[in-house]
Amino acid sequence: MNTTVDERTPDHDEIVRVVQCYVEGFQGRRDKLEEAFHEDAWILALDAAGGFSKDLISDRFERWAASHQPVHGRVIQVTQAGEVASVLLGFDNTETPADSWVDVLALIKLDGRWQITHKSAVHSTRAAWAAPA
Repeated sequence: MNTTVDERTPDHDEIVRVVQCYVEGFQGRRDKLEEAFHEDAWILALDAAGGFSKDLISDRFERWAASHQPVHGRVIQVTQAGEVASVLLGFDNTETPADSWVDVLALIKLDGRWQITHKSAVHSTRAAWAAPA
């Protein structure tokens, strides 16, 4: 099934809810990060200068939760094919827009529950049209 902007994927609301847990985790809510991500999820990222990093996401939970970053999750696109999905997400810093990111999140529905299994991220300066306006 091809999904256009006007159509919603079957589990759209639940997928977006899980992604929102990830965003809320940056407000001191490690429990929300643990709910959103599979324990074996990885992040691959390019910063503004082109520096590459990769980590097990759970290794970042403590730092992310303690950051209290003023972020807003801007869901750009949700794609679902059965029990696999992807979300293109603007991870916009509302205080410092120049410190925003664009993520591609991969999700799997495992044991009836959506979980993020991978995050590819680029600094917003490398995200072309998907960067915050």
